[in-house]
Amino acid sequence: MGTNNLVFLEVIEWFDDTGHEMVHRIPEQGSGEIKYGAQLTIRESQAAIFFYKGKAFDVFGPGRHTLKTGNIPILTKVMSLPWGFSSPLRAEVFFVNMKIFPNLKWGTRDPVAFRDSELGLIRLRAFGIFNIQVIQPVLFINSLVGTQGVYTTEEIEDYLNRVIVSRFNDYLGENIDTIFNLPGRYDELSEGLKKILVDDLSHFGLELSSLYINSITPPPEVQKSIDDKSRMGVFDDMNKLLQMKTAMAMEKASETQGEAGAGMGMGLGFMMPAMFSGMMKDASVTNKSIQPETQICPDCKSSIQKEAKFCPYCGHQQIIFKQCTNCSKNLPPNAKFCPRCGHPADEKPTPKKCSNCGAINLPDSIFCNQCGEKN
Repeated sequence: MGTNNLVFLEVIEWFDDTGHEMVHRIPEQGSGEIKYGAQLTIRESQAAIFFYKGKAFDVFGPGRHTLKTGNIPILTKVMSLPWGFSSPLRAEVFFVNMKIFPNLKWGTRDPVAFRDSELGLIRLRAFGIFNIQVIQPVLFINSLVGTQGVYTTEEIEDYLNRVIVSRFNDYLGENIDTIFNLPGRYDELSEGLKKILVDDLSHFGLELSSLYINSITPPPEVQKSIDDKSRMGVFDDMNKLLQMKTAMAMEKASETQGEAGAGMGMGLGFMMPAMFSGMMKDASVTNKSIQPETQICPDCKSSIQKEAKFCPYCGHQQIIFKQCTNCSKNLPPNAKFCPRCGHPADEKPTPKKCSNCGAINLPDSIFCNQCGEKN
């Protein structure tokens, strides 16, 4: 045991100077002696988890906490300290950064296969950004962080990138027949892809707050085909524009009176919906600002307050220690099997092997990233 383990902690707090740290353990190496009456200070964008003998026992929210028996009821009950916590406690504190981490990048390192209904098998590159936030700090530590003293966005970005690319390939294959239909649909594709990824990230205690597709790039020869088709579309649009202008000129020539009044009436007709829309939007923002923050109970799907530790409708515990990899049921810390489906608690999901080319893809993937075949 090194000298770094012999630390007497009286004031426990943490500041993230980098903007990239998601989890920081105090002390970073080994465990420390936390004195009775030590001061634990947690900022608004943080949560703190107490670990004792390798297990999480208590979660603290923002504020200043004096570590006494009355303030750590869960930890005290589990340990059953005969001396009433009058001696130093050997433990670790994990600080979790609960803020939104923006501008994380995702993209295809190698082009992914896509079967186009007009062009056949082509390979596409895609790039974009996404934002994530920790919403279940204990589950995040137990599933991804482990015993690391510091955990940053760089360490999770590569894994999430592979998940996003795989789901992107599936979603594109199910919703786009040909890349000629891609222009103007980036926002729609981004929103649909985000909804698919919500479930993937929830197993790690993470929330995907937003995701954007910046570009989807086919090979150069395919780009030339798209440009040629776009030019043909421009000529069609010009013909339609000339026809519309001709019809408008004929209508104007046939008018003999009431031109100014009709124009003003039409202008007001266009303006009124926009005015009412702005008023309704302002009212919606005002009502939203006074509503308390809520979250969805993962068991009964009821809307409850975000700070609640238990669901008032079904009693489900909101602090997740571990989830079943089969049905996503919240598991007790020492569970061997899922109480809902009986699945082994520590069994990992099996990667899917493509029946056509043998490439390994993520579990539940629909299309192969290597050959584009549907599994």
